[in-house]
Amino acid sequence: MLYFAYGSNLNHHQMKNIRCFGSKCIKSFFLKNYKLIFCHPNKLNKFGYGNIMKKKGSKVAGAIWDITKEHEKILDSYEQFPDIYKKEYFYLDGKKIMFYIMKEYFIKDPPKSYVDVINDGYKDCNIDLRINYRF
Repeated sequence: MLYFAYGSNLNHHQMKNIRCFGSKCIKSFFLKNYKLIFCHPNKLNKFGYGNIMKKKGSKVAGAIWDITKEHEKILDSYEQFPDIYKKEYFYLDGKKIMFYIMKEYFIKDPPKSYVDVINDGYKDCNIDLRINYRF
């Protein structure tokens, strides 16, 4: 199956070696009419993590990954689906692509270590960091 990753799941080390061993990054991709935000479902939490929200005219840098059903189960657990994140889908060249989006959240700044992981993921996916995606 195909999965659109953004945030820390762009990081090849995390995806290929920790979360979804054997997954394959197919290509970088910009999801139109969404915006990257940082948030947390708990109001009291100090830091936020990657999420996207609909925003006309915006785009989110990400990557399309080829994953297995077992990888999806691993990601479901990591993203705390269905409690914290829900799944949404779009079609690209007739193929269904899944992504996660947080259901309810409070805007929070991300920790520096998390931002570093995302920036490494942009490099891994050859996403030009000069296009307003570097933090």
